[in-house]
Amino acid sequence: MVWEILQTENFSVISGFDGTCFQRHYINQDFENRFTFSKAHKYRLQCYYSEPGIVNDIFDVLRFWKSRKYLQSNVWLHGWLKRELQTLMQEEDVDVVVHHIHGVINSFLRRIEQTHLLKKPAEAKQDNFRTAVFDAAKPFLLARTDRFVNEVELFLASGLNIDAYDAVYMQRLGWNTPGGTTSTKPAEEPSQHVGVVPYLYIFDIDSDGAE
Repeated sequence: MVWEILQTENFSVISGFDGTCFQRHYINQDFENRFTFSKAHKYRLQCYYSEPGIVNDIFDVLRFWKSRKYLQSNVWLHGWLKRELQTLMQEEDVDVVVHHIHGVINSFLRRIEQTHLLKKPAEAKQDNFRTAVFDAAKPFLLARTDRFVNEVELFLASGLNIDAYDAVYMQRLGWNTPGGTTSTKPAEEPSQHVGVVPYLYIFDIDSDGAE
């Protein structure tokens, strides 16, 4: 039997190289079948090029673990993960990867509730969680995995839906919302904190859940 090997030339443009990652745009891809970034996808990609920790003072991740907020189901996580993975993988069909990572997260949080892990210090639970998510995402996200894990924790710690989370994140960055025109001009310092204070109630430690 003779196997015929079909060779196709692929031309691509590399952009956004930051020393470890880059964006690749294939010139000869079928335009109709190509995944096109929405404004929301572009906004999230820009977040990965921004300095890490810019919203850490708003969404207190360690308090999220100490107050056991992880015991509350996050109904928006699946949708947020899908958009995040589409952005980083630059693929529309990421359902299998979303299902995998979402399953790892839910399985870990259920295991905390049902086993001796509940008695572990918050820092130990956080480290175990980060390791589990990192290992699940690494084959797909490569060099961006560590930042992705940070973003997962921030979204969970926020307790917000996707639109509210975007609004707070983009206000801190000094950008408009994904539906508007993106601006890279930093917001003035006083305006950065206006409007985000009402969301801080989500970090109140439960009277029966503090460690």
